[in-house]
Amino acid sequence: MLSSVVIEPKKPADSCVIWLHGLGANGHDFEPIVPELGLPDSLATRFIFPHAPEMPVTINGGMVMPAWYDILEMNIDRKVDSEQLIKSAQAVTQLIEQQIAAGIAPERILLAGFSQGGAVAYHAALTFPHQLAGLLALSTYFATAEQVQHRPTNQALPILIMHGRHDDIVPETLGQKARDLLSEAGYPVAYTSYPMQHAVCLEQIREIGHWLAERLKSV
Repeated sequence: MLSSVVIEPKKPADSCVIWLHGLGANGHDFEPIVPELGLPDSLATRFIFPHAPEMPVTINGGMVMPAWYDILEMNIDRKVDSEQLIKSAQAVTQLIEQQIAAGIAPERILLAGFSQGGAVAYHAALTFPHQLAGLLALSTYFATAEQVQHRPTNQALPILIMHGRHDDIVPETLGQKARDLLSEAGYPVAYTSYPMQHAVCLEQIREIGHWLAERLKSV
């Protein structure tokens, strides 16, 4: 089981967001974003920020760092270690199953991921056997598009893709490519871009907060 930073709500959790960081970061990276989301007090949402394992990363000269998978070549389509990516997605699936075992329904669990973490979130969410509350893909790419076996039970999964128009790490064309592939596959996809680089911005954080509140509101 992945070790994680966990932020509990003020009352017993009835929903959960599992949020994956990018290459070289850790679970604390997005921890400060929670109070900035402006979520209503009525939400009882647990936030889980897993730590990626440490491994050598080829494009960084083999330096050992937190990574969800190895990146073998830095090109437009990103040659990655798909086997390791899928293993990381399976570890995220274990976190989802842990939350379900703790009493949170799958349709109340949402996956989010930034950059490398977003690539893992794509695979984990789209291959999960039950529909989740949503998938938030930030400045990322659909690395396993050719390997994913789509689940009919997840076909209505709400997906929000956000990308910086000046991203020089993960070009916006990769975010747009994911949007187009998923739209063609029949998923309800929303896409938003911002005048930023490989990062998040305040306007975006507020939009994320509104989207999370809508996806996780009590019914």
